[in-house]
Amino acid sequence: MKLLLPNSIDLEVSVPAEVHSHGYDVSEPIPEEHTDAEALVVWGNPAGQLADAARRLGRLRWVQTLAAGPDAVLAAGFDSEVIITGGTGLHDLTVAEHTLALTLAAARRLNLLTRAQIGRRWAGELGGLQPVREEGTFRTLRGARVMIWGFGGIAACLAPHLAALGATVTGVARTAGERHGFPVVTAGDFPRLLPETDVLIMILPATASTVRVLDAQVLALLPAHAWLINVGRGATVDEDALLTALRAGRLGGAALDVFATEPLPPGSGLWDEPSVIISPHAAGGRPLGAAERIAENLRALLSGDPLSHVVS
Repeated sequence: MKLLLPNSIDLEVSVPAEVHSHGYDVSEPIPEEHTDAEALVVWGNPAGQLADAARRLGRLRWVQTLAAGPDAVLAAGFDSEVIITGGTGLHDLTVAEHTLALTLAAARRLNLLTRAQIGRRWAGELGGLQPVREEGTFRTLRGARVMIWGFGGIAACLAPHLAALGATVTGVARTAGERHGFPVVTAGDFPRLLPETDVLIMILPATASTVRVLDAQVLALLPAHAWLINVGRGATVDEDALLTALRAGRLGGAALDVFATEPLPPGSGLWDEPSVIISPHAAGGRPLGAAERIAENLRALLSGDPLSHVVS
């Protein structure tokens, strides 16, 4: 069996003797001599390169993406017989850490402090003596009501850190109940809970049902001081509606790591909003345990056992 490994990440994968692994450049079409590969690992591959691989790798049996969301691979057009496995869990720790950083930056207004620093202005209104409690604003995680929309592995890592700093955390998922010690509700509870939310954190995948799911109607339910944090997929947010809400003062701010178009176009109005923190899809980018995931699924493929984290 031939296994192709991307040059976009250092991987030391332990493979059985019957497996021959070869590296490939993710920015170039798969070389003709490797189009007989039966297994392909992808990480950071452009859409065109993936589509080309889907057309030309006729013997392919399995594609392992290291990305948390498999949307790019699913859109590439691989044959329906090809098993696609995802990178769920590989980014939990790093994305949770970045999300916590964005949330704290929003609470402590690091966006405004940075602007003041660039202008060499001492932002005294953000320093010095401050009220212990401020109604109608989000300035601390102590007592903050945080809702996490998309309560999977990343949220499971993130929620305890938010709670340790004093926040009350509620998850939103397709099934209600309790997960990892936190209450989880369905999206049907939004009309009741959003008006009491200080921070809405989105960790949703890009699917047909989540495209621009955060629209003007949902934004209108949030209180004017609330902040939006998005580390899932940019396609899940209606950016025009978000910009309108920010400019009208109907939302406290937004810390965004993902966007509908990446890189974010220079002409986007989000760049100029002082209440927006822009992060260049930096939350993940470090799939922890990637080599082990590949080796585990490779062994399963060879033995005929079910692969883990199958998405298609």
